[in-house]
Amino acid sequence: MPEGQTVNQVYYTEVLTNLRERVRRRTEMWKNGSWLLHQGNAPAHNALSVKFLTKHKITVLEHPPYSPDLAPCDFFLFPKIKSALKRTRFESEDAVKAEATKLTNKLSEDDLQHYF
Repeated sequence: MPEGQTVNQVYYTEVLTNLRERVRRRTEMWKNGSWLLHQGNAPAHNALSVKFLTKHKITVLEHPPYSPDLAPCDFFLFPKIKSALKRTRFESEDAVKAEATKLTNKLSEDDLQHYF
C-alpha cells in the first residue's frame, strides 16, 4: 500500500479486483468455484466491496466481530514470519517485503492447512 494512502471502499475494491484476477489466472480453485475470501470487519470491507463481491459471485467467509480465534494469520502465520525476520537489518521497505514474500512462498500446503 502506498505510504499515506487511506484504505477506503474504493481502494479496497481495487485490491479485490487485483486479487480476483490473480486467483483467476493461478488456481484450479477458480475453475471449480471452491475458493473463498476471508476478510475482517473493517469499514472498508463493507458497502462497495460487498457489491463487488456479490456481482462477481465471490463467496465470503464472514468474520464475526471480536473473534481473534477466527484470525489465524494474526496468531499462527504472522508470528512465524516475524520470528524469521527478527534481528535482521534491512536496507529498505522493499527488502523487508521481498524477504517476507520469500518466507511466505516457502510455506508448505500442510503449514497453510494448519494455520487455517
